[in-house]
Amino acid sequence: MKNSKNRIWIVIAAAVAVIGIFFYSTYNGFVSKDEAVKTAWSNVETQYQRRADLIPNLVSTVKGYAEHEKSTLDEVVEARAKAMSFQLSADDLTPEKMAEFQRAQSQVGSALGRLIAVAESYPDLKANQNFLELQAQLEGTENRIAVSRKEFNEVVNSYNVAIRRFPANLVAGMFGFERKARFTAAEGAQTAPTVAF
Repeated sequence: MKNSKNRIWIVIAAAVAVIGIFFYSTYNGFVSKDEAVKTAWSNVETQYQRRADLIPNLVSTVKGYAEHEKSTLDEVVEARAKAMSFQLSADDLTPEKMAEFQRAQSQVGSALGRLIAVAESYPDLKANQNFLELQAQLEGTENRIAVSRKEFNEVVNSYNVAIRRFPANLVAGMFGFERKARFTAAEGAQTAPTVAF
C-alpha cells in the first residue's frame, strides 16, 4: 500500500516536472523568437533611416541644378518628414499599423522616383559625381531595405507559426504572445505596368 502511494506521487511529480519543463522551454522559445522579431524590425528601421539620411544630400545636390523643380523637391522633403514622424514599435506590429508605415515609406519611394526622373532632364546633374554617388548609395539602400524586409518577414513567420501550434498556443495565449504583421506588397503591385512606345 505504502509502495503504491509512493509510485503515485512519483508519477504525479514526474508529470508536474514534464509540464513545468514544457512551459519553461516553450515560454523561453517564444521570448527568443519575439526578440528576433524586434531585432529584424530594428534592421528594417535602420535601412529606412539610412535612406532618410541620404535624402537631404540628394535634394541639396539636385536643388543646385534644378531650382525651378521646387515642387518635386518639396514633395521629397515632405514625404521624408512624414515617414520619419511615423514611429512603429516592434511591440505594436499590427496589420493596420504596418499598412500605415508602408504607405508612408511608399510615398518616400515615389517622391524619390520622381526626383530621379527630374534629374534625367539635366545632363550636367547626371554627370555630377556627387549626384552619381548619392544615386548609387540610394539604390544600394533600396536593395538593403528589400533584403531587410524579406528577413523580417521570415522571422515573423517563424514566430507566428510557433505561437499558433498546439499545444504551444496555450502557453502563448496565457502569456499574451500575439501574432505580428508582415510586410505585404504595395497596393497595385500585382498589376503589371503598361509600357507604351
